Amino acid sequence: MPDLRYLRDDGHICRLLGRIAPGAVPPLPTAVAAALIVLTLLAADRGHPAGITLFAPVAALLLSGPASGHPHNGRFDRFVPPVLRVMEYAYLTVVGLASGVPGPLVFVLLVAVASHHRDDAARPPVGVARSAKARAATLGWDGRVLVVAAGSALHVLTPVYGILAGYLAVLLMIEAVRTWSATPVTDVRPEGPTLRGGADPGHPRTGYGQEGDPSSVAGTNGEA
Repeated sequence: MPDLRYLRDDGHICRLLGRIAPGAVPPLPTAVAAALIVLTLLAADRGHPAGITLFAPVAALLLSGPASGHPHNGRFDRFVPPVLRVMEYAYLTVVGLASGVPGPLVFVLLVAVASHHRDDAARPPVGVARSAKARAATLGWDGRVLVVAAGSALHVLTPVYGILAGYLAVLLMIEAVRTWSATPVTDVRPEGPTLRGGADPGHPRTGYGQEGDPSSVAGTNGEA
């Protein structure tokens, strides 16, 4: 299993907060508290761009950010990444739809974000994990929700969703091309020689006698 801190998908701000007291803040209680506050604020304001909705990412960051420096070696710490995913997906969906962002555009952004999360989970076991620079370029969950909150405050949320979705899609393609070009290609050849006409020397053609001798077949035909 990959390092749970890797699966958190923290951005620059979260990691900076995690250096304040590394290992001192438990990750699961703070992640659950952050998610509950975000969901409560979204439900109270129905996702409209008001003060409490815009404050939700800041509250989540202040709660869960300091726990990013924890080693995440607790028995239930494996639930931290899913909790953070639910919080981010809910915020992007509710705020986008409540602010008039077209549903297909919200869906495209969610797919782009989920694709990056899928890469973080699927690549390390096969030895093709993304570099730290590539992961930092995605802004982290904290950076993305703060960008959306800023776009909502400035009433330019639809362009922000479009730009963010396109930006993440380009990063996915760049990383896919990089991984593909860095993968060695093996030359696959047949294991043994083949006779002219494609016959396998280890398997005599039908109609030949024992051990592939055509004389025995001819003798049999002559006697018949």
